[in-house]
Amino acid sequence: SRVRTPVTSIVARLASTAATTAAAEPALKTQAASTEKAPRIKTFKIYRWNPEKPNDKPHYDEFKIDLNKCAPMVLDALLKIKNEIDPTLTFRRSCREGVCGSCAMNIDGENTLACIRPIDPTTPVSKILPLPHMYVVKDLVPDLTLFYEQYKSIDPFLRTKGKPTDGKEFKQTITDRKKLDGMYECVLCACCSTSCPSYWWNSDKYLGPAALMQAYRWVADTRDEFTKERLEKLKDPFSVYRCHTIMNCAKTCPKHLNPGKAIAELKKKLATV
Repeated sequence: SRVRTPVTSIVARLASTAATTAAAEPALKTQAASTEKAPRIKTFKIYRWNPEKPNDKPHYDEFKIDLNKCAPMVLDALLKIKNEIDPTLTFRRSCREGVCGSCAMNIDGENTLACIRPIDPTTPVSKILPLPHMYVVKDLVPDLTLFYEQYKSIDPFLRTKGKPTDGKEFKQTITDRKKLDGMYECVLCACCSTSCPSYWWNSDKYLGPAALMQAYRWVADTRDEFTKERLEKLKDPFSVYRCHTIMNCAKTCPKHLNPGKAIAELKKKLATV
């Protein structure tokens, strides 16, 4: 037979438990308050310019963010500012994983991608500007029209004079494929080109590190059959030879590529044409 507990006993137990919980609540709140992290305030000094207000000069706006309430990357801070403080702040972003190149900007003096640049908690202020020596569309958005025109000029696609022998695809050995490593990973963020003094001085004629690395990427591709034509197109005093191996491009590349090396290899090829 089952033993039944009197209802009055159950009610008494519940009342006792509720009283114990109520008595413990102040202590729990005190403990939570004592373990709460102290605010870690960081100031972000951001370049601002609005083309709709042509009489206003470019300036900096400062925004204070508690790092305890913000995800770890600079792009996270920018999104927090835009979503919670100033919705007029303008910048490009897309993938958040360092594969699209959209959020390229100058952060604390270095061209990089905001989505993979950690916030530095050791400094009280971070300064953020658009990519240098470019026309500004608004705030942190540079005009990349010339940059993409230069990329287009090097014919960034496989060019062949016939169809594949098997009628399906142009095959490549593993060794030949490895020749493209360190070039195909470029996301065209323009960090390298806009860090190059030669590009600052001659951007109308010098193609810049990004475009030239992609030019060599197709020259080095054993499947491409227009190597001579590609090189002939670059054989002038400015397109390639304005590179003075300053190497800012390799230093700033957020994908850790070396455009300077690719340009040096391109110069070797041009010497044989």
